[in-house]
Amino acid sequence: MDYGYQEDLAYIHDVGFGAFASQSAPGLLEILHQKGIENGLVVDLGCGSGIWAKALTQVGYDVLGVDLSYAMLDLARAKAPKAKFQQGSLLKFNLPTCNAVTSIGECLNYQFDEHGLADIQELFVRIYKSLQSGGIFIFDILEPGSLSGTNPQKTYNEGEDWAILLEKSENSQDNTLTRKMTIFRQVGNLYRRSKETHTVKLYKGADIAKQLRQVGFRVRIIRGYGEFRFRKALVGFIATKVC
Repeated sequence: MDYGYQEDLAYIHDVGFGAFASQSAPGLLEILHQKGIENGLVVDLGCGSGIWAKALTQVGYDVLGVDLSYAMLDLARAKAPKAKFQQGSLLKFNLPTCNAVTSIGECLNYQFDEHGLADIQELFVRIYKSLQSGGIFIFDILEPGSLSGTNPQKTYNEGEDWAILLEKSENSQDNTLTRKMTIFRQVGNLYRRSKETHTVKLYKGADIAKQLRQVGFRVRIIRGYGEFRFRKALVGFIATKVC
């Protein structure tokens, strides 16, 4: 199994690409409040560097974060010391009874542990069973058609002590998006170079909503968390356990 997000990429993702989680947090908290979930345990699947976990603990929620990446979990434990974290696959994690489950930043798309729609539905069943009555599952996924213009597409980003070269290519035959990354991070006076390749499976929002409803969830499809709006081909879901 490729755990992905090794030390340098985890650091860069946190300092350079953490805006999605931080900008989503106010809207996510608003959704919890609207559903009457003011406290209790929130399980965050694919918790990353702990930005969302920190926001939850700051307003009094208990948090259990799960992630495959040991490097991400090291960052999360430092960022959100009041939360608990566990290393593991979000698809196989034994969820405890909780008031809410979240999975922010297209975590269900990642193919670090290869899976398909059947595996996703099994996860939905386990989440449904873990939630208290009235509990909610909030998450987002990436759909086909995420690339605009050229395919493959090359981009470059840099920060004060890092740089990353990214090549993205979408395969419409098997609905996958591949991200090939060349990573540079400053260590002392030099830069350390590494590479990672991530593959994500692209799911249609309508298919995901259908699976949620088959499990028993009441489903609302959203295009952002509160005032924070999603980019192209990203779609969100609020799935409520009604019984």
